[in-house]
Amino acid sequence: MDNKTKTIVPICALGGSIATPKNGITAEVIEVQSIKELETLGIAKIKGKIVFYNRPMEPENIETFVSYGRCGDQRRSGAREAAKYGAVATIVRSLNLRQDDFPHTGAQSYGDLPKEQYIPTAAISTNAAELLSKKLKENSKLKFYMKLSCQAFDDVLSYNVIGEIKGSEHPEKIMTVGGHLDSWDLADGSHDDGAGVVQSMAVVECFKKLNYKPKNTIRVVLFMNEENGGRGGKKYEDVSRRNDENHIFALESDAGGFSPRGFSFECDEANFQKVNSWKYLFEPYFIHNFVEGGTGSDIEPLTSNKIVKAGLKPDSQRYFDYHHAANDTFDAVNKRELELGAATMASLEYLFDQYGID
Repeated sequence: MDNKTKTIVPICALGGSIATPKNGITAEVIEVQSIKELETLGIAKIKGKIVFYNRPMEPENIETFVSYGRCGDQRRSGAREAAKYGAVATIVRSLNLRQDDFPHTGAQSYGDLPKEQYIPTAAISTNAAELLSKKLKENSKLKFYMKLSCQAFDDVLSYNVIGEIKGSEHPEKIMTVGGHLDSWDLADGSHDDGAGVVQSMAVVECFKKLNYKPKNTIRVVLFMNEENGGRGGKKYEDVSRRNDENHIFALESDAGGFSPRGFSFECDEANFQKVNSWKYLFEPYFIHNFVEGGTGSDIEPLTSNKIVKAGLKPDSQRYFDYHHAANDTFDAVNKRELELGAATMASLEYLFDQYGID
């Protein structure tokens, strides 16, 4: 805002942010494109101001998660780093490839910063980020007002939800399939990760409808607390180790309920060659994009003597339109695409159940 006009723009607090003072914060804004740029500006230019991180997601990457990863540091660590230079708050351009009016939240961390140095931090919608950047070019002394009422509550007991079909030949060998139950409170998290939860349950539903009796134990795990520290996945691994369980395969869906395109795998070369030998089965359905890479944060902690991990790879072009935003609601999910993803997961689960791991 300036002395003549006031413009309201949509923002939302980032995860773990402290609240502003009761009457909010009003301060001049300094726009930056990266955390590294703070070093160049220094305390003299940053102290007492709101740092505005305005680096957009790179639109040229077909793999949109690459774009997400490359600009995520300003959301995760922007407040912590700006506070070291005396900033009073930060606002971060939403991690979204579309121009719209939905601010997208997500986790951020103050790290080892002393609590008395914490500053409020919020996401601003892409449309609002463009407008603010334009207005700052017209008036570098422009002031921004923000008011956040965040609260941090004590932890409460919550649970992973687990169901399984015991293996008919090797009940001691476990194959998990799962997604996570929690979501950011702006919406109901239908793509992140209601879709993965439904698809994981649908895998065993497919087997039951086909009267297929798996050789190995198929376990559906609906993980708690993925968004805020991944403690559901860590606890599952802890209990698994204490029970001396043997997991041979783990599959996760946490990339939205869009049309499936394939899987990412974490495994040794022999098992990657094995899955590539199955590629021709998936190719007629355009779901044969098999790559090595990260598979999912919930199954990441899981260890066994030998295990293959896989993550469903849906088409990601629209995922960040909804990710961590108020429009991630049930009506944004296409039933047919969701079912295609579930069938793709069931197919891979079946092949590993039939042929095991090398």
